[in-house]
Amino acid sequence: MHYTGTIWRPPYEAGSLLLEVTAGCTWHRCKFCTLYDDLPFRFRMTPPQTVEADLREAQMTAHDPMGKLAALLQGLPEPGGVRRVFLTGANSFALSFDRLKHIAGLIGQYLPACGTIGCFARVTDAGRKTEEELRALRELGYTGLSIGVETGHGPSLRFMDKGYEPEDIVEQCRRLDGAGIDYCFMYLAGLPGAGHGAEGAAASAAVFNRTHPKIIGSSMLTVFPESRLYREMQAGSWSEESEVEKLEEVRTLVERLEIPVWFATLGASNAVVVQGDLPKDRAALLAKLDEAGDPAREQALRQYRKSLPHL
Repeated sequence: MHYTGTIWRPPYEAGSLLLEVTAGCTWHRCKFCTLYDDLPFRFRMTPPQTVEADLREAQMTAHDPMGKLAALLQGLPEPGGVRRVFLTGANSFALSFDRLKHIAGLIGQYLPACGTIGCFARVTDAGRKTEEELRALRELGYTGLSIGVETGHGPSLRFMDKGYEPEDIVEQCRRLDGAGIDYCFMYLAGLPGAGHGAEGAAASAAVFNRTHPKIIGSSMLTVFPESRLYREMQAGSWSEESEVEKLEEVRTLVERLEIPVWFATLGASNAVVVQGDLPKDRAALLAKLDEAGDPAREQALRQYRKSLPHL
C-alpha cells in the first residue's frame, strides 16, 4: 500500500481499509487548516494503475495464509475479507463521476466482500454531480461521506475562507438525502472567535436542523503558527475564544440541535470527551459540558491546547 504524507481518517472509519486515491485538498485555503502542509503540492490524483496495485496488495493480505496462522496462534479472529474501504485525501469526492465509478469497479473486482465506500468531502463536491450521478454512486457503494462543514455560521465561513455559505450546506445535503447517501458532519468549535461562540453555535444548529447527518463529530480549534489564522491573530483582526468559551459553544450546539443524531467530541483536539444520542442523551451531555466548562479549569484546558504538537 502506498500513502503520501500524513493520513487522516475519522475515528469511526478505524475498521476500514484506507485506500489512497487522492492526496491533498482541492481547496487548501481555509485559514485555520495546516493538515496538508507537509505535501509539496496542493492536490494530486493517484494514477489508476497505482490504485489497482494497492488493491491487489490488499487482496493478497486479506487471504494470506501466514496471516491467518498468526491470528490463530495469537488467539485473534481470523482475517476476513475487507468489508469497507475509506478513500483517503481531504476530499476524494471531488473526483469526477467517471473516476469514482472506475474506483468502485476496481474495489469490487479485488475486494468482492466490500459492500460500502466512504471518503471525505467538501460541501461543494456534491454540487459538481447531477442527481442521476449521485444516485448511481450510491448504487456503486458510496454510502457515507464525512463532510468538514466546520460551522453553519455565515460570518465564520466567510472569514475563514471556506468557499461556501450556510444555504449551500442545506442544499447539497438535500441532494445527498435524495440520492440515499449518508453523511456525517465535522464541527470545529472556536471558529467564530472570542465573544461569538454561542452565536456561532446557535446559527450552526439552525442550519444543521434542516439536514440529516448520521453523526456530528465536534473538534476544537487549535491555532498553529503555520496557519493563515495565526497571522490574522497577530494582525489583530481575529481573537481566539478561551477554552471555556469553546466548551460553552459546544454546549449551545448540543442544546439547540433538534434532529436525531449521534453527537461526539472526536479527536485529540478535545480535552473533554462527550458522546451520546440526541435528543435522548441531551441532559447527560449538557451536565458533563457544564462540569468541564468551569472557569476555574481554563488554565489546565489551555495547557492541554498548548501541548498539542499537531492534530
